[in-house]
Amino acid sequence: MHIGRFATALMAVVMQTATLAATTRDSLTVSPQRVVLDGPEATQQLIVTQLVEGGRIDQTRDAEYRTGDTRIASVTIAGQVIPHREGETNLIVRLAERSVQIPVVVQGLTDPIPVSFRHEVLPILSKSGCNSGGCHGKAEGQNGFKLSVFGFDAEFDHGALVKEGRGRRVFISAPEHSLLLRKATGEAPHGGGARMAPDSTWYRRLTRWIGDGAEMDEEGSPQITGIEVEPAGVIMSPNATQQLRVTAVSSDGRRRCVTSEAEYASNSDEIASADHDGLISVSDIPGEAAILVRYMGQVGLCRVTLPQPDTSFTRPQEHNFVDAAVWDKLEQLGLQPGEIADDATFFRRANLDVIGTLPTALEVRKFLEDESDDKRSRAIRELLTRPEYATYWAMRWSDILRIDKSIVTSQGAVGMTRWLRRQFRENKPYDEFAREIVTARGNTLSESPAAFYQVHKDPKMLGDSISQVFLGVRIGCAECHHHPFERWSQHDYYAFAGFFTGVGRGSSPTGGQKIFPQPGTELTHPRTEETVVPAGLGADPAELDGITDRRVPLADWMTSPENPFFARMIVNRLWAHYFGRGLVEPIDDMRATNPATNEPLLDALAQYLIDVDYDLRKLTATMLTSRTYQLQSLPNKSNAADEQNFSHAIWKPLPAEVLLDAICQATEVPEEFNGWPEGSRAIEVWDNRMPSYFFRIFGRPQRVSVCECERGNEPSIAQALHLMNSPESVRKIRHRDGIARRLAASDVSSSQVTDELYLSVLSRLPSNQEKEVLLQAFDAAEGNRRQAIEDILWTLLNTREFVYNH
Repeated sequence: MHIGRFATALMAVVMQTATLAATTRDSLTVSPQRVVLDGPEATQQLIVTQLVEGGRIDQTRDAEYRTGDTRIASVTIAGQVIPHREGETNLIVRLAERSVQIPVVVQGLTDPIPVSFRHEVLPILSKSGCNSGGCHGKAEGQNGFKLSVFGFDAEFDHGALVKEGRGRRVFISAPEHSLLLRKATGEAPHGGGARMAPDSTWYRRLTRWIGDGAEMDEEGSPQITGIEVEPAGVIMSPNATQQLRVTAVSSDGRRRCVTSEAEYASNSDEIASADHDGLISVSDIPGEAAILVRYMGQVGLCRVTLPQPDTSFTRPQEHNFVDAAVWDKLEQLGLQPGEIADDATFFRRANLDVIGTLPTALEVRKFLEDESDDKRSRAIRELLTRPEYATYWAMRWSDILRIDKSIVTSQGAVGMTRWLRRQFRENKPYDEFAREIVTARGNTLSESPAAFYQVHKDPKMLGDSISQVFLGVRIGCAECHHHPFERWSQHDYYAFAGFFTGVGRGSSPTGGQKIFPQPGTELTHPRTEETVVPAGLGADPAELDGITDRRVPLADWMTSPENPFFARMIVNRLWAHYFGRGLVEPIDDMRATNPATNEPLLDALAQYLIDVDYDLRKLTATMLTSRTYQLQSLPNKSNAADEQNFSHAIWKPLPAEVLLDAICQATEVPEEFNGWPEGSRAIEVWDNRMPSYFFRIFGRPQRVSVCECERGNEPSIAQALHLMNSPESVRKIRHRDGIARRLAASDVSSSQVTDELYLSVLSRLPSNQEKEVLLQAFDAAEGNRRQAIEDILWTLLNTREFVYNH
């Protein structure tokens, strides 16, 4: 049986859980099957699952709990087991007529293990938000009390709590009078409000730690080596819940439930979210979400799948492997993809996406009249060899690489832009393209990527940018503390930045800067003061003996087919451009805790790119010839709420430069750029500092960040008003050399004029209903033919259909 169809069958059964829960009681399971509590504040989260025909339902919050001896242990309504005194008892879990009994052992209460500041106190401070960037973790602290961000520096935090402020924060002889506890419970005024109840497990743990001397962990004490999240993945029905359990694993093999201390966050709150206690709640919007679980520098993940109930799936035709992967995911979610877009919509979409240029009326007519079966694939191939392709993608990569005229000078910006255009014109393999940037040398004014090293001036800045641009890893967080959402530490950060300490800069007799390699030095870990040997992310230290340019081994590692980041990052970047959102969002934040909406598709595309020797044109053609890319934007009843699985095309706002060029082309009136030749197009303008109100309100980036998020793409009132009322817009519509005057002076019929306007502005012919309405404008104009044409042109330029690519 096809795996996708099997998944759909399984989903359909799971969707019937409401009925099955009432009629079927196959079995009841409780995890763990034995509870051992080894300390006064130890807890154990239970997960109660009802197995039904073909699926399972979380019943943790609906089950009834009863211990044989409530003096030994009890259970909260949330399924958390709490110890009271040493001994053994049984726990009975009941759901309707079914029940399960498990043993409970409580030990270590009379002579408990000392509280670990590092592993039991700091997690409370983190979960309570005390060491967040908005509270005591910010650079200057809060009200004279500063903690390390997210508790990454345990020694510093211990000193701040115990030794600073004349020791007033902890009162060892009378722990309950400690300022730490009085503020946390709200007994003393506290800007952060009450963070725990006086009878809570956290309160008792902190009290015991203070009463035992508020000690720091001994040298060589066991460390947390990882966390386990249960369940790691779950298929849920609409508006259902699922309890998580988080277990910390220590280097000595000890396992401890830390569900209460772990922190939870979703990458898609509209689909699924998790509360303070790890209870997942899902909406009725089908899709997938990843619940990030964080505990003391360790991260885990629970992947939540929410199919659409009561649906049937008809598998459409597949154009290539892209469609196969997309259909598998849609089948799993119960989402029926839309119909394929008509020729006019496809042609306009492809032109705007590939070359940033609106097709002309003549080009549209020619494409629509072509009756060959392969005309779409031929059109894609032709677009990829057009000069505008190199111009448009050079512009986009100038944004990404921050080619800022105010830093690199006009000559440097021109040189870098020309180099970029040549790369795309010659279809330079992407691995070679990236290697040339990473290992760039020479004059920053030359036609080369050397100007990149004038913008990014130090090893840390270079490490941040190269990692984000080419690997999709935002490692910048790890400069000061352990990355909050990933495994990257300060050691990883300085190891990666160490590749760029050998970048030399000097003056050139011909002007500009000269970039050259020189012997580099290892960076020093700012906290441990240890020397950090350069290394790729997650890789072994680099061998630098005999290496004159330490960027070369970095480029070797980065562009290797075995690199887990490189191919996936560019695939995701291109996918986001052509499909409106990335398989991973944000597109340059690729990590285990932020998985792709379709991991098999991302893997397949990355492997394909490697197989074709990093040929970006072939990768682009594969994406665009897929049926998925060619779907219409009109959703159906099944996929109307889908915004992440590509069941229909997404409306994408045109970039500022593309929109301005489209207006100029549609009106036949070129923009006048200060100092540029007449007829220059916005996508050709390398000057990112050129004053332009249009560029500013439509979000052209200033190139102060390598993140594509710098480009504004949110619609605004200012944009709408500019298109409707600005003197610039009106001037183009009424221009003596514009399309309105040309058509008004011609002898073509009003019907033909309407066709020409639609082809020029919207790249399609009007429908019969549209034509009937617009022809009335000629009657209303009372013989003023030009006025009627200008009114129609103004109307079309202000439609959503024109301003967006769909």
